[in-house]
Amino acid sequence: MSLNRDDSPDAEPAKPAKGKIAIRRVARGLAMQALYQWQMAGQSLNEIEAQFRVDNDFAGVDGPYFHELLTGVAHDKTDIDGAIAPHLDRPLDELDPVELAILRLSTYELKHRLDVPYRVVINEGIELAKVYGATDGHKFVNGVLDKLASQLRSAETRERR
Repeated sequence: MSLNRDDSPDAEPAKPAKGKIAIRRVARGLAMQALYQWQMAGQSLNEIEAQFRVDNDFAGVDGPYFHELLTGVAHDKTDIDGAIAPHLDRPLDELDPVELAILRLSTYELKHRLDVPYRVVINEGIELAKVYGATDGHKFVNGVLDKLASQLRSAETRERR
């Protein structure tokens, strides 16, 4: 990669980070939609993943992260649901399916992706809920994820508060 005169070597690492953030955000959005489909249609994960990879341009997607989120949530569903349930005001099966998919995805990240700061996980969940969820669904998602972050990332949340 060549640098322009106006580019500094110090600025170079910021470009991949910005790109990484963007392609992960797209991966989360697609994974949430795939999880929603998995919850609603009961198709196999392989079928859903193959369909998403065919139907969407994965050039701007962190494909391995999409795969990890989709398969990780499905394989850890019982533990994820067990972590979410105590923080709800209603039974899990009464949640809006979109909000459930977002909560599962975000809980997976809180539990298994310690490289992603808890504030990023919460913010990404809120943004997904604003785009795909019910009118005030983002407020509900925010409340549940905030409680989960305090439980699952207690050391990190104490440091930052």
